[in-house]
Amino acid sequence: MNPRQMRQAMKRMGIEQEELDGVEEVVIRTASKEYVIRDANVTAMTAQGQKIWTVVGEPIVRDRADAKKTEATKGPTIPEEDVKLVAEKTGVSEAEARKALEEADGEPAEAIIRLMSR
Repeated sequence: MNPRQMRQAMKRMGIEQEELDGVEEVVIRTASKEYVIRDANVTAMTAQGQKIWTVVGEPIVRDRADAKKTEATKGPTIPEEDVKLVAEKTGVSEAEARKALEEADGEPAEAIIRLMSR
């Protein structure tokens, strides 16, 4: 069957197919692994109201523990306004306020409570 006949048969059966252009990467995460597929060819097919995704490419497989370590060492991004707010409300230096925010995962209210309870 040639491609034209295949498309016509799929259309008669109510199956639509679309190729996604410009896909940079596809990430699949499981409990223990992460599969990153760069420059993937992705096709979305709709059949009976369900979308079927086809991903073609070579994955880079990483352990999730490695990915979590990278995120954990990076830490939260703490806005300067939050540092000033915590320092102002608690009367500590900005360096102490920043440290408290880092320990509180960037949550200003939590950092203020911790500093006030010392």
